[in-house]
Amino acid sequence: MELQSLKNRFGIIGNSPALNHALQTAIQVAPTDLTVLINGESGVGKESFSHIIHQLSKRKHNPFIAVNCGAIPEGTIDSELFGHEKGSFTGAHEARKGYFETVNSGTIFLDEVGELPIGTQARLLRVLESQEYIRVGSSKVLKTDVRVVAATNINLLDKISAGRFREDLYYRLNTVPILVPPLRERKEDIVTLFRRFCIDFSEKYHSEPIQLDDNAKQLLTNYSFPGNIRELKNIAEQVSVLSKTKIVTAEEFRQFIPDTRQNNLPVPMARADNQSFMSEREILYKMLFDMKGDLNELKKIVYTAVPGNGDSMKGVSDFQIQQGFPPMQTHEMAKPMVLDSNNNVREIVVEESLSLQDKEKEMIIKALKKHRSRRKDAAKDLGISERTLYRKIKEYNIAD
Repeated sequence: MELQSLKNRFGIIGNSPALNHALQTAIQVAPTDLTVLINGESGVGKESFSHIIHQLSKRKHNPFIAVNCGAIPEGTIDSELFGHEKGSFTGAHEARKGYFETVNSGTIFLDEVGELPIGTQARLLRVLESQEYIRVGSSKVLKTDVRVVAATNINLLDKISAGRFREDLYYRLNTVPILVPPLRERKEDIVTLFRRFCIDFSEKYHSEPIQLDDNAKQLLTNYSFPGNIRELKNIAEQVSVLSKTKIVTAEEFRQFIPDTRQNNLPVPMARADNQSFMSEREILYKMLFDMKGDLNELKKIVYTAVPGNGDSMKGVSDFQIQQGFPPMQTHEMAKPMVLDSNNNVREIVVEESLSLQDKEKEMIIKALKKHRSRRKDAAKDLGISERTLYRKIKEYNIAD
């Protein structure tokens, strides 16, 4: 099949060498039954490749299903994929078929496959090796003829090193790898994609399509697009609806480009070896140290604000303040004091909790409130997967 006709058929826009190579690989592997692993950042369009592989295969007239492994709770994912028998667990009031049974002879797309629990990984490996599986709560071996196309936005080799992903499953899934390039590596396609989205939104909202001047195009091209095509589409829709003119200048367009420098949320920072990212625990430790610094600064303000404490601050080093030590008075540690409503001096009791669990629970509650209980958005804000967030909510008994 010709590359251009494939793009026209599936609505794919762009002509970068990396994108063309990925599409060519998909065309070649589609007629086979080989397992495919699609690698790429979130928002690059990995699911589109799974549809291409299915539609160009001999299974195109059979079922296709896309499963987001990161969105299914750990306790129910085995049941979702492989089915269960009546009474096999609390709430299993009747037997249920899993995806590998309902999509028999078709194609199943496992998105975020790196989020699968270790136990589920073992079950999936058996399906890939022998086309056999067992329902939850059953001992009967069932057969299935399903082609598996998987996708991930994380480095599975790092998870293997951390003991959180099976090496044998990785090599089974990675029979044919396809790497979908991020948008920042397809700069020649950005303006074309943006124009296409603007035309689509002008038809949707019955308005004249907007255009960018040369400086605005340069600003668009130089942006890094951490959200890739999904983010580009959102920006195009915002500009189409909110722009005051149909020829958008760089000055006006700048308000639609997020300023990443203003993002104060804790995010995973790359380590020196660029091989892995900070763990959730490391992020929490950093937050705790930042909070401790803020608390020490608050102590300093209280000391200087209370009458008589200002003089006692003389001779106190910055190191003492940074470490949270109060000023010395007659060889003893001075306690922070304030005046109550009767002008009597009383001691301030500052209790500081350094429990990681407490801080983690507090941040999860704040994220859920901020995003109005939308777990997907809250998980993204916290820098963890949706499945991890679900597990933490259950662990801390958080009502969202």
